[in-house]
Amino acid sequence: MTTPPSPGKATPQARGTPLVAIVGATGTGKTSLSLVLAQTLAKAGYGVEIVNADAMQIYRGMDIGTAKLPESQREGIPHHLIDVCDVTEEASVSWYQTEARACIRDIVDRGNVPVLVGGSGLYISAVLFDFDFPVRNDEVRARLESEARDLGSAAMFERLRAVAPETASRIDARNERRVIRALEVVELGANVSDLGRLAPQSPPPAQAWLGHETLLCHVEREELVGLLDKRVDDMWANGFLDEVGNLIPRGIERGVTAGRAIGYAQALAQLRGESTEAEAVALTKNLTRRYARRQVSWFKRYETVHLVSGGSGSADAAVRSVLDRVSATRAP
Repeated sequence: MTTPPSPGKATPQARGTPLVAIVGATGTGKTSLSLVLAQTLAKAGYGVEIVNADAMQIYRGMDIGTAKLPESQREGIPHHLIDVCDVTEEASVSWYQTEARACIRDIVDRGNVPVLVGGSGLYISAVLFDFDFPVRNDEVRARLESEARDLGSAAMFERLRAVAPETASRIDARNERRVIRALEVVELGANVSDLGRLAPQSPPPAQAWLGHETLLCHVEREELVGLLDKRVDDMWANGFLDEVGNLIPRGIERGVTAGRAIGYAQALAQLRGESTEAEAVALTKNLTRRYARRQVSWFKRYETVHLVSGGSGSADAAVRSVLDRVSATRAP
């Protein structure tokens, strides 16, 4: 992982609008950095719009459990792809790729700088890199989901391991949705070799932006664990259980994606009397730590980033580098 030098003077071939991506694990300060960056660019005369890349913040009503920034705290900066789906809807990576790229194209057309912010690695890679998706078949997927309900997640994972062991080795056996998706791809005879792997890091065709600048937020593991545990405690203390209860009439228990989100699934179990609050909180902490580890592993494979770590000095340097890049490429 390397940190690129400041781009310096723009050449005629380099002019355009870059895409800025702020990525990293849960709890590493991505939202705060995005606001600082937006304010810095705004002071320099550049309009900024933020595009959400958190897979759960797209859902209406899922606020406390996703650490969604309230509209009142967005500093007047337009935010996109937040609260765009009902909790009963299933949002795929391919759907997100289409929506996010179109959103970024519109921002560039308005003459503003797009800033992609989030920790959902596959969503971010699907935007930044040349990334195609295997075919889908609703009937096959529905049948596999029915079989999973009858046989259980473990049996479905064993089936995947038998037919595609390499793919199975890269998928969490507890992630039923991804196991079913992999089995769907196998059954349709498509290439499953790249499913769940980081996309080739080459730019997508006909991109609306001129390259991208990626800021990777990082917090050392020992400190991050404490931050994540406190976040979960704060969720329950700040009314998370009420939030989840209010989503039940809206169908969250039927939501393939939303209903299985970390924290939400555990709160639902508590509300149904299937676990105590202490058990729900402990499991949410454990799953959040595991998810953060996977995020760190994912973003470590990015070839070129500005690492933002260990205080304001690192953040200031990254923000200055982005400002230099935008100023150079947007020069008249």
